[in-house]
Parts: sequence; structure tokens; C-alpha cells
Amino acid sequence: MTEPVIKELQVKSVLTKSNLPVSDYSVNPYVGCTHACKYCYASFMKRFTNHPEEWGTFLDVKYWPEIQNPQKYCGKELFFGSVTDPYNPQEETYRRARSLLEQLQGSGIKLSIQTKSDLVLRDIDLIKTFPDARVGFSINTLDEDFKNDMDQAVSIERRIAAMKVLHDAGIRTTCFISPIFPGITDCEAIIDRVKDQCNLVWLENLNLRGSYKGVIMQYIREKHPDLMPLYEEIYTQGSRLYWEALDAKMRAYAERAGLPYVRNDDSMQRPFDAPPVIVNFFYHEEIKKSARSEVKGHA
Repeated sequence: MTEPVIKELQVKSVLTKSNLPVSDYSVNPYVGCTHACKYCYASFMKRFTNHPEEWGTFLDVKYWPEIQNPQKYCGKELFFGSVTDPYNPQEETYRRARSLLEQLQGSGIKLSIQTKSDLVLRDIDLIKTFPDARVGFSINTLDEDFKNDMDQAVSIERRIAAMKVLHDAGIRTTCFISPIFPGITDCEAIIDRVKDQCNLVWLENLNLRGSYKGVIMQYIREKHPDLMPLYEEIYTQGSRLYWEALDAKMRAYAERAGLPYVRNDDSMQRPFDAPPVIVNFFYHEEIKKSARSEVKGHA
């Protein structure tokens, strides 16, 4: 892999008011992401940041003024990682996510982190000091070969192992099954694997648009030609029948497994040791709106 182009960037603030259904503010300590996920919706941000490099090959490291009076965010939820992974490999060197956690100590915020990296375990000492903190891991397959085709982040096994360490430490965890690849992602198998070490399971469908639609369709054509009729039906003809059927299937699975199943709402508070809630976020577009706001806010 070619070394990414890394630049340092001064910003006025690293906190952006969010439209996400799970937070009040989004937090992205970097611009770009070196995990280079082929399906990443955030690749659209190049339109606003004027990066000529290919998505996944650049990273801007953000520096911001020390947060004054962090207690003013008390009770607000801050979501780390709406358009970048706060624990990309370069975080080990630049420590921007850790720096922000240190600045927010004692603020009373509700901390939510989303990552594909077990580097988050480095900061478990800080994360444990935030009340009701939760850490989510993106896991949309148990097949390491498919994962390697799609991203350059750490293995699925390392993500699952990190989730267990956090959960065993009393930190709430989320398994984010996203994006769900029709005919490839086995949601039930993933949930069966992690249900004893997470508090939430989020489901989100694969949306194909912009520059990466052609990339994914070509991948399916080459690696899974038997699925091309299904992908044409969904992504060329605009059918939602597959997602409606999957919704019904997952609802039935949840009932058999004794797990709560809801749509577009993970606001419930359940005991830490309760079985995880499965939350269906199919066709929830607010995350894209928040991403655009985040990029424009720091342009």
C-alpha cells in the first residue's frame, strides 16, 4: 500500500451540530480516512475539500483550540466518526481522538464512538470515565476475504475481540452491520457471533450512488455474477422488495432469539446485561445530511 498523503489542518472547532438520529454533535478529528472502504458514502466530501488524491489515500489531521468550558455539553451526545474513523492507523501517532477525550474529561457528555479499529482499546482508561459511553464496531461480514476486498482496516476477528474487551470492562458496545450487501452479508450469523458482547445491533442497507456505485457494481459483476440480477433490481430499477423482505426476516429472527427489534430508534435505556436491541436503520438518510454539514462546517 502506498503511504497516504498527510497534512495538518487548523480548524475553529472539531464539534459540529449533528442531524444524526443518535447524537447532538458529530466529531471527526480527521478529514479523509485511510481505511479506504470501497463503499464509503463519505467519499463525496472530496467535492468540498478539493483533494485531488483518490479516496483512502489522503488524511488531514485536525488541530483545534482547546475546548473552553466543556461542561456546557453536559448531557449532549457526541458521536465520534460520522465521516472518518477516529481510530485510523495514523491516530496512533497523532493522537487527536485521545486529545479530545482528554479535553472533555468531566464534562458529563454522552460519548459514542464508531470505528473499525481495535486501536480504540488504547483509550479504554479514558472512555470508562464517561457515563454510559458506548463504542460501536462496523462489521458487515465474517468473511475475511470479502472484508479485505472492501477495506484496509483491521480484521473482523480483531474487531470482535476488541468489542468483547470493552464489553467485559463495562462499556456499552454496538455492532453496526453496515453496509448490508444483498446476498452477501449474513446478518443473523453476525448477530449470533456478537450478541453476548454487545448492547445494540444497528442494521443499515447498502446505498449505491456517486463515484463508488460503479466500483461496487463492477465488483459484484466480477466476483458474484450470480447476484447481478438482484443488484440490477435494487440499484438500477430502484426496487425495495429485498429490504422489505430482509426487514421481515430479521424481525422473525429477533423474535426467535428473544431480542427486541425496532426501527430508527435506539434511544431506549436497558440494563447493561440485557440482550441487545436490534435497530433497523434501512433507508435512513440523515447520516448523509450530517456528513455534508460536517464537511461544509470545516471547509
